[in-house]
Amino acid sequence: MALPTALEIARSAELKPAADIAAEMGIPDFLLEPYGEHVAKIKLDAIEHLADRPKARYVVVSAVTPTPLGEGKTTTTIGLGQAMRHIGRRATVAIRQASMGPTFGIKGGAAGGGYSQAIPFEALNLHLTGDMHAVTAAHNLLSAMLDNHLHQGNGLGIDLNNITWRRVLDVNDRVLRNLVVGLGTKEDGIPRQTGFDITAASEVMAVLALTTSLQDLRARLGRIVVGYTAAGDPVTAEELKAAGAMTVIMREAIKPNLLQTLENTPVLVHAGPFGNIAHGNSSVVADLIGIHGGEFLITEAGFGADMGAERFFNIKCRTSGLTPDAGVVVTTVRALKVHSGLHRVVAGRPLPPALLEENPDEVHIGGVNLRKQLENIKAHGVTPVVAINAFPDDFASEHQAIREIAAELGVRAAVCTHFADGGRGATELAEAVAEAAEEPSEFHLLYPSDASLKDKIEAIATTIYGADGVDYLPQANRQLDTYEKNGFGNLPVCIAKTHLSISSDPLLKGAPTGWRLPVREVRAAVGAGFIYAISGDMRTMPGLSSHPAAEHIDIDENGEIVGLS
Repeated sequence: MALPTALEIARSAELKPAADIAAEMGIPDFLLEPYGEHVAKIKLDAIEHLADRPKARYVVVSAVTPTPLGEGKTTTTIGLGQAMRHIGRRATVAIRQASMGPTFGIKGGAAGGGYSQAIPFEALNLHLTGDMHAVTAAHNLLSAMLDNHLHQGNGLGIDLNNITWRRVLDVNDRVLRNLVVGLGTKEDGIPRQTGFDITAASEVMAVLALTTSLQDLRARLGRIVVGYTAAGDPVTAEELKAAGAMTVIMREAIKPNLLQTLENTPVLVHAGPFGNIAHGNSSVVADLIGIHGGEFLITEAGFGADMGAERFFNIKCRTSGLTPDAGVVVTTVRALKVHSGLHRVVAGRPLPPALLEENPDEVHIGGVNLRKQLENIKAHGVTPVVAINAFPDDFASEHQAIREIAAELGVRAAVCTHFADGGRGATELAEAVAEAAEEPSEFHLLYPSDASLKDKIEAIATTIYGADGVDYLPQANRQLDTYEKNGFGNLPVCIAKTHLSISSDPLLKGAPTGWRLPVREVRAAVGAGFIYAISGDMRTMPGLSSHPAAEHIDIDENGEIVGLS
């Protein structure tokens, strides 16, 4: 029998008041700002208030390299959090906030699925407490003040051909990718080419996710670089006198949002940085609160372990000072069969019949991707656990093949049915994670802060991606030299590449070898606190499909939302 829809399951749940969920974490009412009965913002004073409570075991959930099928990483994160209660442990879950672009596009929301969801479902997927809008407004205020500065005489001498700051919108809209602004009369501004990115790709969003306090937020916003002078000197939001007003807009957005799962496990939902060009993790301040809210804090990193988990370790943990105790790598039988290179899967089209046939040998072939992602977790001294997200049409022999791959590396593995069975379907995983997290931690960063930017890029490329080396275009070399000269060399590195392969080529499956990482451009997200090297063509403003989810979302005769997924 088919399961009810995610929305139907969510509406049948028995929610507890947000104050009761907070009380489980040790957070009193005076530190909450209610948004209705079941959602609340948590004041940042909670970080200090909870500081004397024991620290939770810190667990990051990642995955094999994504396929068009989806591996269920958010669902597994939430299912694992629910499962902890079933084995007598208390957990808090921390995830990113949904972007409305994907919600109304092809991907859908970011609340999990089946019987492992964060709720209230509608609120989470439809702008929640307004944080996305605050990021959009703060970002575009800086854009407006930049163009006004140009219009008023350009006293800072900004090079019109070297402006890096664009505008943002939380909607998938391909026609906004490249624009010319300032057309019309002289009073309409200076004509120049620019464009829009999706809000999740904003550096302001990355700043929100990495900040540790309101004053730190103010300082980071001030350090945002919007462009350069003809001499190559950076021009910042502070110099444009925009950072103060941007901070005022973000004053409420910095507070994490408290929700709950279907089984009333606390969920912190905060920030949603893009996983391709930013670090793709939820906020540091949410984790600084959640780390004292129970026995386990379970958070999720975007895309595969080569991307989100690597950035979690080397950017987020470097900033927060928190050290992870275990890492979960989510996989499915179908994903590993895709990584065998023997099947072509296209989103929205029927699956190849051969993909659904029993074939543990194909799982072993595609298992090279799982092995590499487990090695990427181990490279940071963190103990990994394999979560086998099971589907009803899987075969036991194929699950056994995954267990054999894990056993070869001395890694625990567990089969999970949390989508259909909620927390009780992930108890084997919960037991395995608890055991792994309670082993002595040997966490270490991949590279020191004082390494050169090129050394950092090459450490990631060779150790995590398996590349033979890095090739820099002349422009990238010039930019790296400029950033080192401007004092940005101590920042960590985020490599913007395809999420569809461990390599820089989205068509290469498994764990490719014998290739080199091309770096065509390097940009500085100085406010967020990282340098990002661009390898390949990154879309920072998605488009809509031929039949986007928005076509099916509506209000029924009773005023209820329908079609949201």
